[in-house]
Amino acid sequence: MEQMETGVHTRGGIITQENPDLVTVRTRLPAGVLTLDQLRGIAGIAERYGDGQVHLTTRQALEIPHVDAARIEEIARDLEANGTPVGAEKNEVVNIVACPGTDRCKLANVETIELARAIDARFFGREMPVKVRVSIAGCPNGCNNALLNEIGIVGRVRPARTPGLCTGCGTCAQYCPEQAVTIRNGVCILDESKCDLCGLCIRSCPFQLIRAEDRHFLILVGGMSGRHPTHGRELVRVDTPEKVVEVVDKVIYWIYRRARTGRLLGTQLDEMGFDRLRADIEKEFGAAQAP
Repeated sequence: MEQMETGVHTRGGIITQENPDLVTVRTRLPAGVLTLDQLRGIAGIAERYGDGQVHLTTRQALEIPHVDAARIEEIARDLEANGTPVGAEKNEVVNIVACPGTDRCKLANVETIELARAIDARFFGREMPVKVRVSIAGCPNGCNNALLNEIGIVGRVRPARTPGLCTGCGTCAQYCPEQAVTIRNGVCILDESKCDLCGLCIRSCPFQLIRAEDRHFLILVGGMSGRHPTHGRELVRVDTPEKVVEVVDKVIYWIYRRARTGRLLGTQLDEMGFDRLRADIEKEFGAAQAP
């Protein structure tokens, strides 16, 4: 049996350029976070092997372009030593994207960076029949387009109003981007059919009369960007990062077993049996309740 090639040149992070003697080398940077030492290290590596430039990708990674294809083993060793190894781009689980989450963003409902690292540690670079992009958004604003990824994860929270104490000031109605809150007879009324559980009304109340309930992660599958952008389908909602990782594990296994190469995941969900997957996941982790 012919042995499969497994050298650095076969990895998705090595991207052949228009000039076949040159390659672009993509790095692995979960959530786009790196230390200053790693940043300095990449600068030195780009000077040694490239033309002194780096490129910031849409998936929060750095690429070093114009590298001599004969030197990819060398640059791979240096990147590994720098803690920023060669990344992924082909039919693999590629760089995990995440917004800053509760580490920095005042709008975030959930922590994202450590979750991205946990998903990266468990799944990054796994060979798949299709490219699998994972994106984590700390709130429904979705600054990193979590809904348009093969696996999207969105942090949400349900607002609960303290009855009898609302002053009817209207601040929450003013801040609600979905017009889900109105003031009637001096009382704020929430239309749950419009609420997307972003939590802005909770933060906006000057008297702290709206509290956070049911903080959770909504997981979606099959989103597509590119030529025909399509939101992923809601799969399940879970309440801990650990459960997120376990659901992602089951989704990735399902994709590995059922997806066909040559087509985007979002175009084949029905024939792959998405409804059966959702039923199985709901049975184990709980249904994705509508807001």
